[in-house]
Amino acid sequence: MTTESFARPRWTRPMNRCFATVIVPHLNQPDALAACLASLDAQECARPFEVIVVDNGSDVFPTDIVGRYPGMCLILEPRPGPGLARNCGVLAARGEVLCFIDADCRADPRWMQTALSILDAPSATVFGGDVQIYRSARHFTPIEAYESVFAYRFQMYIERQGYCGTGNMVVRRIDFHKVGPFGGVDVAEDVEWGARARLAGLTFRYEPGMIVYHPARGSLAELFAKWDRHIQHALNAERQRRWWRVRWLARALALLISPVLDVGKVLVSRRLTGLSARLKAIAVLIVLRAYRAWRMVRVLVSNRGVLWNRQFEVHTAKMER
Repeated sequence: MTTESFARPRWTRPMNRCFATVIVPHLNQPDALAACLASLDAQECARPFEVIVVDNGSDVFPTDIVGRYPGMCLILEPRPGPGLARNCGVLAARGEVLCFIDADCRADPRWMQTALSILDAPSATVFGGDVQIYRSARHFTPIEAYESVFAYRFQMYIERQGYCGTGNMVVRRIDFHKVGPFGGVDVAEDVEWGARARLAGLTFRYEPGMIVYHPARGSLAELFAKWDRHIQHALNAERQRRWWRVRWLARALALLISPVLDVGKVLVSRRLTGLSARLKAIAVLIVLRAYRAWRMVRVLVSNRGVLWNRQFEVHTAKMER
């Protein structure tokens, strides 16, 4: 099939206006997408909602996976970046409320019901929920232990930093359009959108009962790749300021010694049980902070751009050849 054949959604149910739309960007994660859609299909929610999966250029278009669930829609956004994929989903959405979740997340059975309580909140409110690490085994792996404490700290993002991660975010459609679309791969789209939302008069609210589960990264290499993107995004923003190199190097040094302060967070965290899990988390903390500090220094002399992930980079290189 051609790209044009997927340019518009193909609805599998009547075109009545939906109460809410769930938007799921996807790129080369078929097993995770299947688990995500299964969790959405099992929601304990009496109100109607639709699900739009926006594929962002996967090697295999996930027609079979989405087709397992009547009423779910699959469209294509060929331009790279999860922000652009979400924008594509917004344009196709029919819901009054927009619910964002990532393809590698699983929604708690009451996620949708809690998300729709946004209609009981004041207008111009953006909801963000809790993201917990999904584990299939009893014992924590080192990366599961680390990410249980330090990854996806949505309450901190919302209450201290004034934005919400887009892997678990709900906003009225009318309020989304007051802010405008998400940015592309050259920015941290959730942080940048959050800044514009505050300027537009929106407020962010943390809802702990709105829970999604995210698997831990499978390796240190995946954690490194995540921070490569974040560091480049931060560098893009920092270069606009005076004396940015001095501040950048100072931040790198502070990051290198930061585990001394953050060990305490691991020791008292309620998301870990047992000494073994805490020691594993501390080990990953030290290694990752050292890598990030080294990478911050290294990236000063690099002009490499930012892509959504390395799978897309490899896929694009193959297509170009």
